[in-house]
Amino acid sequence: MKKLTYLFVAAAALTMVACGGKKGYVINGTVEGGVDGDTVLLQEVMGRQLVNIDTAIIKNGKFEFTGIQDSTVHRYVSYGSDKKDVLRMDFFLENGNIAIALTKDNDSAVGTSNNDAYQLIRSKITQLNKSAHDIYVTINDTMSAEQREAKLFELNTLQEQMQDIYKKGTEENITNPVGIQLFKQNFYSFSTAENDTLLKQIPAQYKSDPTLVQIQEMTDKQKLTAPGKQYINFEMQDPQGKAVQLSDYVGKGNVVLIDFWASWCGPCVREMPELVELYGKYKSKGFEIVGVSLDNSADAWKDAIKRLNMTWPQMSDLKGWNCEGAQLYAVNSIPCTVLVNGEGVIIARNLRGVELAAKIAEVIK
Repeated sequence: MKKLTYLFVAAAALTMVACGGKKGYVINGTVEGGVDGDTVLLQEVMGRQLVNIDTAIIKNGKFEFTGIQDSTVHRYVSYGSDKKDVLRMDFFLENGNIAIALTKDNDSAVGTSNNDAYQLIRSKITQLNKSAHDIYVTINDTMSAEQREAKLFELNTLQEQMQDIYKKGTEENITNPVGIQLFKQNFYSFSTAENDTLLKQIPAQYKSDPTLVQIQEMTDKQKLTAPGKQYINFEMQDPQGKAVQLSDYVGKGNVVLIDFWASWCGPCVREMPELVELYGKYKSKGFEIVGVSLDNSADAWKDAIKRLNMTWPQMSDLKGWNCEGAQLYAVNSIPCTVLVNGEGVIIARNLRGVELAAKIAEVIK
């Protein structure tokens, strides 16, 4: 009888394996301020919307999701119906035991390989965000210009540190879902060469991801307008409606800065005084700027040119992000600059601020 019992147990175990008795995921979570009986959502991104794929009820201060995943995917958990008070965090849904703490300012998801790797990055970013918030709340109208400038410099330094963390996290994890997700979220802040290198390291099973396909196409275009390449000509209209070509200004002996911008772009507007200063300093020494606007409104474009004292040539087709120039030069964020020498050869891309000023000083003797 005992032998038959062992055989029955063994047979049952084999049946479970044969029927796909695969261990799935168990998410055990807590919500800061969560109320028993309230709902926690498991969500995925579809298009630009978050779509609910499962729900859990908070009981004794905890919630739980269970299921089976064929592959690791990027997902969100959310709590709260008021948009101002929603708690939400992203994590990686994969088989295994995942512990989630959904909080106001210190989220965590740990327990599986991808979530552990992602949490190391999340923790660093959370700390930097706290530091940035502490600085931001000290800025007020009673400060002197010098004090405000110092605070903004601190904030900018923290932003650069965040970008470094994302970049390092992407490079270290590019062969797994964590690195690929970080890459999709931060590719625009990497150089063309960096994106090209990262794309080559992505495993074949991820290559068909629509976002990665778009990044590959963008990178291939950017390589055509990378430093060392001849500039690509295009035609648009000036503010008076006259047809003008980039070749009217580029390749005629002057060092030319092609500046992709828009009146609605906050960073573009903030940096314009620096370009005005550079133009005044080097215009008589063989330096030119050509503004390529990604505006849709002619009035907004013309008003900004006047208001910001932009006295250099301007071009636009008023097609926004579908601007022909932006498409040809694979511009994915603005401000974006392309520096071209007197012979029409591109010598730098995406230089701004101090780096741009230094480069112009170097090439204009």
